[in-house]
Amino acid sequence: MKAAFATAARQTIILWVSLLVLDGLTLLALRTPPARAWLWNQTGEEAFAAQVKGLTDLLSGQLRPRLDVQPAAAMQHVDVDPFGVNVFLEQEADPAKRALAVQMAANAGYHWLRQEFPWEDIEIHAKGDFEDRRHEPYRSAWDKYDHIVDLAEQHGMELIVRLSNPPAWSRATGDDMGSFAPPDDNADFADFVAAVVRRYQGRIRYYQLWNEPNIYPEWGNYPISPEDYTELLKAGAEAARAADPNAVIIAGALAATINLQPDRPNPDQNSLSDFIFLQRMYDAGAAPYFDIMAVQGYGLWSGPTDRRMHPRVLNISHHLFIRDLMVANGDAAKPIWISEMNWNAAPDDVEPRYGRVSLAQQAAYLPLAYTRVRTEWPWIGVANTWYLKRATDAWEQNRQPEAYFRLLAPDFTPQPVYTAMAEYIARLGAAATPTP
Repeated sequence: MKAAFATAARQTIILWVSLLVLDGLTLLALRTPPARAWLWNQTGEEAFAAQVKGLTDLLSGQLRPRLDVQPAAAMQHVDVDPFGVNVFLEQEADPAKRALAVQMAANAGYHWLRQEFPWEDIEIHAKGDFEDRRHEPYRSAWDKYDHIVDLAEQHGMELIVRLSNPPAWSRATGDDMGSFAPPDDNADFADFVAAVVRRYQGRIRYYQLWNEPNIYPEWGNYPISPEDYTELLKAGAEAARAADPNAVIIAGALAATINLQPDRPNPDQNSLSDFIFLQRMYDAGAAPYFDIMAVQGYGLWSGPTDRRMHPRVLNISHHLFIRDLMVANGDAAKPIWISEMNWNAAPDDVEPRYGRVSLAQQAAYLPLAYTRVRTEWPWIGVANTWYLKRATDAWEQNRQPEAYFRLLAPDFTPQPVYTAMAEYIARLGAAATPTP
């Protein structure tokens, strides 16, 4: 009875405080510079009206149950360099450009390269066939990936290798169900995983099996199925661990979404809440088959200081719900790694599908996000910036918003966010260096 009374009293206080926010004198006080700074640090909003709305969201959030994230839990794979960056090195036909991209990632201070080794680009023509005969002269399909591994090692960097994108031959209907659709037989995927892991044993340790299996098009035209993904994950993890007992398995990064449409008649609308997807993965027995959980960490429509926690709001803090769910399923000892993180600096004539910030805001926001990763979220190991660069300007030419997460233009021109991250990481390194 006392607990119920205390809860009711707390809710009443929050309600009154929320009403006071709308009072004219309160609004006037909130406009002062110290108050605006405080509001920014709580809501991640810069506009005053959005800050006030954010404050009411924060207050109403006090009515929801507290998350259990167990920050003091002992975890593996968190005592690592947190700075990673996504690269598309396999798309650079010129080895010199590939080398320059890695050099510039290293110059910015990044330690990790998150790089896809697309199944369709390695086992191209048939099962067990690792020769590339798409152009003459024919060559080993491994050559390009061997070069990528060599480049990482030359710069003292580590690779997070994403294994996905099946070749058409792995499906009886080819690409009719989508070029990202899973194979007909998970054993074919397992064999590919084993081939990659055996080849790079002792040189690559971290493997991510698939990407965004909870949204279209990453699961092809099939209905989204956590259970089917769990079977694929199991097959790949068992194969990787058999090939190299030191291999570390990262689950496919879950896209942050509130949608509940796993099997729409039009499959390009298919997506399923990351919370529901992960819980169903656990229910299907996925826990033994991944060492690290992965999420996407985009800031989207608010800044890096947004502390609002609402299950239907997608912001930089969204991953706390995933951590809470992991703890509830007995997985507090596993960390989260962020596969992709950044803000979108799309020009005014480009659809703001992922939110829109200026180049200056992007340059300011990303280092602040890394500060929160380093100082507030001990369950996060690596956070990978999305992304270094693309090989061509096709995204820009087509006015796709995906283009404007970039650190470098396709011609290697640094964007403000590249410079900001290089300076930020350098400052941290200088602060960590003992004075003689």
